Amino acid sequence: MTTFIEATLTVSEQRKRIHPHKFTLWVGLGSIIMMFAAFTSAYIVKRQQPGWTTFEIPRTFWYSTLVILASSVSMQLAVRAFKDREMQRYRRLITLTALLGVLFITLQLLSFRQIWFTGVTMRGSGAGQFLYIIAGLHALHVLGGVIALLVLFFKAFSARMRSYNSVPIEVASTYWHFVDALWIYLFIFFLWIH
Repeated sequence: MTTFIEATLTVSEQRKRIHPHKFTLWVGLGSIIMMFAAFTSAYIVKRQQPGWTTFEIPRTFWYSTLVILASSVSMQLAVRAFKDREMQRYRRLITLTALLGVLFITLQLLSFRQIWFTGVTMRGSGAGQFLYIIAGLHALHVLGGVIALLVLFFKAFSARMRSYNSVPIEVASTYWHFVDALWIYLFIFFLWIH
């Protein structure tokens, strides 16, 4: 009887602890937040200098924002489907999320191409330098998320998939929601500061 109670307490204590992968993710997300806070703060300070040039927000930024919001919804639905062991639905939703991630990156590339052709480049003084660095770093983080989604996609269609451990999907989902929220922050920042 004592070992049963001890085993029950041990399981209860383990459920209260955060999984090491999730903890590592949160530490990483904290450092990413600090990096983007530093860059956007520097943007605010630097724009007060003489010779600062601005840029026009491309319409494709709005489209990419809708795409990344839709991908966040599909990702959350994919997590729910996986936990409910609805593997066909999970496969469709993780595929949709990966495709929306690729579409987001494509729309971002089109947006920055449009900005570049209006004369806002890295060489000039002003917003271009910060814009390309900030958005480029975000794009790298989104690319990392798309790679994670592609790994989940290939695992979902693997014949050897027998594990229903939801931790990898939860970690990928948290990261994906984070880069989504980060883009919303950056988009609002560029709209407001512009």
